[in-house]
Amino acid sequence: MCPMSTAGLFHFPTSLTRICRPPWGLRLWEKLTLLSPETAVTPVQMAGKKDYPTLLSLDENELEEQFVKGHGPGGQATNKTSNCVVLKHIPSGIVVKCHQTRSVDQNRKLARKILQEKVDVFYNGENSPVHKEKQEAAKKKQERKKRAKETLEKKKLLKELWESSKKVH
Repeated sequence: MCPMSTAGLFHFPTSLTRICRPPWGLRLWEKLTLLSPETAVTPVQMAGKKDYPTLLSLDENELEEQFVKGHGPGGQATNKTSNCVVLKHIPSGIVVKCHQTRSVDQNRKLARKILQEKVDVFYNGENSPVHKEKQEAAKKKQERKKRAKETLEKKKLLKELWESSKKVH
């Protein structure tokens, strides 16, 4: 038996799709890029990750940040470290507390993102993209619930018909 590499089995053109990993500070998801001389390199965002470019920007001078001890499951490692971020937007009085990860830096970023969404909803109300998305999600949930209820009623009716036809025969 002669050793054969797997690279020889596949012959692809040089301008092919590849997956690039961005630097660690930018994004956590992978970006897909098409590599060919005549096309521009365009990053494609993965599904489920939405950015709102139209949200109000936060001014760092209007923010008050505190680091408090964590809470919840995790025992001593969680309860003794000050990695929970409390962020307050002074003009609106909105306070956000974020303790989703063990990293202070990630919690700071998440807290700012959450605060930015809440401030946008506070000032823009129903015109905010975050509010609109929540309304759409609630509407879809209500429609699913309605469909499930209708299906259940149909099943009950079918079962009753089947049992009544069984008694006749």
